[in-house]
Amino acid sequence: MRRQRSVLAAVCAVAVVVLAAVGVVLQGGPGGATDANASVTAGCGRAATLASGTHTIQSGGTGRTYILRVPDSYDVNHAYRLVFGFHWNGGTAGDVDGGGTSGYPWSYYGMRALSNNTTIFVAPQGIGNGWANSGGRDLTFVDDMVRELESGLCIDTTQLFAAGFSYGGGMSYAIACARASVFRAVAVYSGGQLSGCSGGTQPIAYIGLHGLRDPVLNISQGRALRDTFVRANGCTPQNPPEPAQGSLTHIVTTYSGCRAGYPVAWAAFDAGHTPGPVDGSAGDYEPGERSWTRPVVWNFFTQFQTGGPSSPPVSASPSASGGNQPSGQIRGQASGRCVDITGQSTANGAAAQLYDCNGQANQRFTATSGKQLQVYGTKCLDANNRGTTNGTAVIIWDCNGQTNQQWNLNSNGTITGVQSGLCLDANAAGTANGTKLILWACNGGANQQWTRS
Repeated sequence: MRRQRSVLAAVCAVAVVVLAAVGVVLQGGPGGATDANASVTAGCGRAATLASGTHTIQSGGTGRTYILRVPDSYDVNHAYRLVFGFHWNGGTAGDVDGGGTSGYPWSYYGMRALSNNTTIFVAPQGIGNGWANSGGRDLTFVDDMVRELESGLCIDTTQLFAAGFSYGGGMSYAIACARASVFRAVAVYSGGQLSGCSGGTQPIAYIGLHGLRDPVLNISQGRALRDTFVRANGCTPQNPPEPAQGSLTHIVTTYSGCRAGYPVAWAAFDAGHTPGPVDGSAGDYEPGERSWTRPVVWNFFTQFQTGGPSSPPVSASPSASGGNQPSGQIRGQASGRCVDITGQSTANGAAAQLYDCNGQANQRFTATSGKQLQVYGTKCLDANNRGTTNGTAVIIWDCNGQTNQQWNLNSNGTITGVQSGLCLDANAAGTANGTKLILWACNGGANQQWTRS
């Protein structure tokens, strides 16, 4: 990436103009054989129609370009993570892709090297080397790129991410506001509300990074962007600690109380307007590969795994760990099938059943510190009508913290309702797809034994 000395003045000018002027789901079908736990696109299981290099696409009647980086030894049967890297004002897609004077180690803000060929990267080119997003045209461009990429490559639709510096940070924020149902998380390096915010009320995982001494976009602007998603994600408001000026250090804070699967992190550092600060260095133009932001952002993105390592799922108590556990499937010992919400419904009252494990969102549950089993981020496994008798149906409902939505994950493999003391049970010891889940007196049967994966 070119060092930003030559563009700071231009960034300042455009930031002032745009701040004054701003007012302003894509899902592919499954392809062939793919990773069992991935939500995959039409490009899976068939020869890729896109390759690394510069591509032109028609968007809103205008020819737009982007640079694509497909992993070496690309596998058509593997669903890949997709990361968008947005350039700053006056920068280019080539700057993001090439890594400037640092080269490959700083390509895509240092994430490409860390990915070790596990991720597809895209560097879009802004009109006039910026992201004014006039009339939503840049969001439309993003939509069009996603559609083309999902058609031509095998992508995990639950693993889309955006990151950008300065004006590119403003564009990443606009994506967080308007495309929270499409993107899993965003990283905003030293950004401001430069590309608008259409929405901003839906949860999305968010990390903001900003310098205390930023002369271009004051840190107060970064705090305001962050707080949009502190609210949307239901996090506990706080004034996170920030390093003292002159310390040449950084502090990363992860907010507490956020909705399961939607963390907010804030990284404040003692430096100016830069995406690559280095602790102990006063300059804003240090070699990017030395920056602590590389692993911090990469680790934030990669915490959201489609499958994840298998574990003895019901043996680790979330209350003991003091936090939410990663989302995963709950598999019946007798059936080998997973806890599934019927018909992928998100409606209150939708029944829980057994179904072949497929890793879709309706089979991914997060064990929270409040003993809930959350699905879709907002719904909880629930004992119907607060029932406490044998045969009570297990359904989903808006999470409300009541005891009929609380579950003990026991070391013997059972899951018991806190209110009832009864076990999560596959009805009539059934093992077939569609077997309803109910509460029943614990009896040690294999139809009451569960593991998480």
